[in-house]
Order: sequence, then structure tokens, then C-alpha cells
Amino acid sequence: METSHHVTVRLARQFEFVAEFNDVPGSPSIIFDEPPPLGGGRAPTAAAMLGAAVGDCLAASLAFCLRKAHVELVNLTAHVTTRVVHNEKGRFRIDGIDVELVPALGKIDPDIGRCEELFEDFCTVTASVRKGIPVHVRMRYDEPSGASTPGVSDEQC
Repeated sequence: METSHHVTVRLARQFEFVAEFNDVPGSPSIIFDEPPPLGGGRAPTAAAMLGAAVGDCLAASLAFCLRKAHVELVNLTAHVTTRVVHNEKGRFRIDGIDVELVPALGKIDPDIGRCEELFEDFCTVTASVRKGIPVHVRMRYDEPSGASTPGVSDEQC
């Protein structure tokens, strides 16, 4: 079964964008922004959001596995570090994402070992990022196209 998720991202001002999740009526919008000097640094960057998505997916997969194994999950925190470095051309690229999962369990259960072995395989986002996700880009200009469109530096994309 194939599933698609639809998001609309609109420019709000300078380098601040608003993402709306079309498939989830009533869900809050998320704001993205670049740090100074380009943006105002008022919201997370796309790189930080990718790290959050990986952390969320891993945490959700672990929570699902623990609950299915009837292990009491009191709380679960994911600490995520997304490392952004310059590549050989001087462009910013994500070099890695480190995730530390901190589950708080009501009691230690032998079934937790099985979850530790399996949960990452069920994380859609992490498995896809690790593999490399094909991204297809198409550009279509809104009418009227007489206005010039400001360029965006590859260093920020």
C-alpha cells in the first residue's frame, strides 16, 4: 500500500516559510527560518526539522514496540543532534544525525531486548534517510511571470 503526504510551503518574509499540512485538517502550521544574516532565526531550519522527524520516527517506533510487548512506558525522550558541515564545494550539507533515546520504564522487562533489536527497522523516516531519498524537483512560475524571482543560495538549501 502506498501512502502520500502533502505539504504546502509558502514564503512569509525574507527566509521565513510556513508549512501547512494539507492532509491533516486543523493541524497547526510550522514555521521555518534561516539563522542570521539571511533570516531572523525565529524558527527552526529545515535541517533541524529533518532531525526532529528522524527523532520522532525512532521514538514512535520504539514506543510502539514496547507497548506491543506489554512493557510499561512511562515516558520517552529523544535528544537529536543534526550536524551540518561544509562539503568540498563549500556548500552546507547534513553530515549526520545522532539520536539518543531515553525511555523511562515502569519496570525493566526481558522483552525490551527484542524491541532494541527491531524498532529501527520499522522507522520509515530513518530507514529512508539512511538509504538516501530520491528528490525530484520541477519548477513552475506563477503568472504573471514578468516579475523577477530572487535567487536562493545553494548554501542555504
